[in-house]
Amino acid sequence: MTSSDKLLTCRDCGASFLFSQNEQTFYAERGLTHEPQRCPSCRANRRRERLGQPPREMHEVVCADCGTPTMVPFMPRNQRPVYCSTCFEKYRTQKTVAV
Repeated sequence: MTSSDKLLTCRDCGASFLFSQNEQTFYAERGLTHEPQRCPSCRANRRRERLGQPPREMHEVVCADCGTPTMVPFMPRNQRPVYCSTCFEKYRTQKTVAV
């Protein structure tokens, strides 16, 4: 069965999210017949609620590379650079290639 990435809409927040081919394969291998109805962020929030954990505290920062405002789940400290998810992924892949 070949499938391609699908763009779905979250039932809670209304945001679009990607249901990748790998995720579709994962669902099929486990016998899950329905597509996810919530984005990863809303799924994580619901999981936290079920477990009785408080909501994740997010902090607004500016990316040290591109200057884009972004939210991170930790309090930045020690003047270390903080990156948006795009720049972080770029630096992470550069670091693994260099090793």
